[in-house]
Amino acid sequence: MRFFVLVILGLVLVSCNEDSKLESEISKINIDFIIERFEKAYMEANSGDLPKLKQAYPFLFSKHVPDSIWVNRINDTLQDQLLNEVHKTFSNLQDVKDDLTSVFQHLKYYDKTFTIPKVVTLTNDVDYRNKTIVTDSLLLIALDNFLGEGHEFYQNIPRYLAKNMQRNQIVPELAEGYAKKYVFQTNRKTLLDEMIYFGKLLYFKDKVIPFKSDAEKIGYTEQELKWAQANESPIWSHFIENEMLYSTDSKLPSRFIADAPFSKFYLQLDNESPGRLGQYIGWQIVRAYAEISEEDMMQILQKEPEEIFNKAKFKPRK
Repeated sequence: MRFFVLVILGLVLVSCNEDSKLESEISKINIDFIIERFEKAYMEANSGDLPKLKQAYPFLFSKHVPDSIWVNRINDTLQDQLLNEVHKTFSNLQDVKDDLTSVFQHLKYYDKTFTIPKVVTLTNDVDYRNKTIVTDSLLLIALDNFLGEGHEFYQNIPRYLAKNMQRNQIVPELAEGYAKKYVFQTNRKTLLDEMIYFGKLLYFKDKVIPFKSDAEKIGYTEQELKWAQANESPIWSHFIENEMLYSTDSKLPSRFIADAPFSKFYLQLDNESPGRLGQYIGWQIVRAYAEISEEDMMQILQKEPEEIFNKAKFKPRK
């Protein structure tokens, strides 16, 4: 018995050493960028500065919106209040820049063609459905969506959404934006398809933001994560016993995949559970597949859900 314990301990230490070597290698990748503070420039501008702002940030000014609208926004007291709150919370973004540097290093390691985008912060009137925008050449961060879950601007936003409107969610949000650019699946018809799709997004975060906790990656509190971990086995049994995995019932994603205050088993435990437990289980399936296959991250992100599920031989925690 002692021999097997020593073998397992040895394998764990080897794995940790390999991870440490990889992270050391990635940290040496040279990354150079600045964070451009559009919201700060806008806060300090007057109506006469509008032409300069449009020239510097043409991608933020629609040709279909007359200049008078932008001038009115510059002079709007509500905009002043919004910008002041952002400036108060984000007077310094060095921590965000440090995390973004690590994200870009990891992306460059896994994708040699990756180019550093233009990074711009701004406000979007607390449009929490569009906190960040990621393209090949541009990365936009709407800082007014990350002022802290208890902020007065968020009083009319559901609590399960507001709890992730905080500073430590900026980088996980951006990582998910990039993940969606790399993940591919032919099918997203069944609950299992959706579970694996979102599991891939979360596995991407494992690789690109390893410095973030699992709770931060999935947007759970530590208590919610512990609940999911402690209940993996009954959650999995529920999916299997009710033949949900291959079901195309359109209600299942809203019950177990979409943002929600809790998952909907239609049992007493519902109110105790966090939302998106289908995503959580999908994450564990993809992790199990990655451990067995030892494939490159980019290969895994392209695999079809059926192959991942069949080869993963997923077993929930007891």
